Amino acid sequence: MTAATQIITPAPVRKTVTVKATPARAFEVFTAGFDRWWPRSHHIGGAELKQAFIEPRVGGRWYEVNSEGAECDWGKVLAWEPPGRLMLAWQIGFDWKYDPALVTEVEVVFTAVGEGMTRVDFEHRNLERMGANAVDARASLDNPNGWGAILQSFVETVG
Repeated sequence: MTAATQIITPAPVRKTVTVKATPARAFEVFTAGFDRWWPRSHHIGGAELKQAFIEPRVGGRWYEVNSEGAECDWGKVLAWEPPGRLMLAWQIGFDWKYDPALVTEVEVVFTAVGEGMTRVDFEHRNLERMGANAVDARASLDNPNGWGAILQSFVETVG
């Protein structure tokens, strides 16, 4: 008799925020303005975060440059559909290191919801791909200092 293998699939981390901006402006701040709102405390490189970038194309890099000038990849752009949708490969493991073999997805959808207002729907999914650490990874990404705080910084930057 063999033991059954149980695979735990944690729920995606989902967040929704509303910003006082058109979808085009919200998309632009989220992407081209990424370095302006990404918290300096959230980095994986060995030194202090100097800049963070999302390259504006499918296949583009999502990465940081630290205070020593070293680059550290976070993932790549999977979908680039301004002003409505962005999807990124999050290739950071539970150990907070870049893992080119790991791909979880961060999808951000920008929807007009009124005059000059945009709803931003955020989803980080496929966390089961982190294997045995999937449940703990989800808890870390969804904790008070995780995606909710990061998106709040985006909201404040959009103004």
